[in-house]
Amino acid sequence: MIADWINSTFASFDYAILQFFHTLAEGAGAILTPIAEIFALIGDNGYFSFLLAFILLCFPKTRKCGVCMIFAVGFGALFTNVAIKNIVARPRPYASEIQAFADWWKYIGAPLESEFSFPSGHTTAAMASMTALCIAMWKSKKWLLAPAAAYVVLMAASRNYLMVHYPTDVIAAFIVGGAAAILACLAINAVWKLIEKHSDKKLFNFALNFDILHLLKKEKKTDDPAA
Repeated sequence: MIADWINSTFASFDYAILQFFHTLAEGAGAILTPIAEIFALIGDNGYFSFLLAFILLCFPKTRKCGVCMIFAVGFGALFTNVAIKNIVARPRPYASEIQAFADWWKYIGAPLESEFSFPSGHTTAAMASMTALCIAMWKSKKWLLAPAAAYVVLMAASRNYLMVHYPTDVIAAFIVGGAAAILACLAINAVWKLIEKHSDKKLFNFALNFDILHLLKKEKKTDDPAA
């Protein structure tokens, strides 16, 4: 079984990292727990990633980036939740044979998580969306790399802190999320070139040039009696 091989091969590594996070939780007096829970909330089903992507979709200059992010998270979800989790079928740390993991999970007070553990869905979505964001905006917004990387790392750390994922789960999620982002960006770049080539078509022109700010300004002008 793949899960048994991962558990045995990386047992020492996973144990050491999770023990570190348990020690951190004890030392911080559970101050960090609400922060980890916030990351769990915004990372669930890629909520934060999709919200940011939809905001970017509203403006012509960032629309392509928003589309890349949405497809990256979508590909990541397909790879992780539909395929890999069910193939590997790795139980959560607190459901394993190691009692310490269950005790540490109870100490944190994190809720039960559905599905299997490998890889982390939260971290996959974070990695996929932030990688796609950085790739799509690299030429003009290189400074995005630092906050994007910080978000991914903190999301991964929060999953280990809450004892709902092994460290190897989040490392695998980095790989899967990164691959999903690259695949999404390559696909959207090809599609975008086709759309730009046929920008004379009404639908394609709308997809490229629709600007919500321009629409709001136009509506404000119409509603203004002095206009």
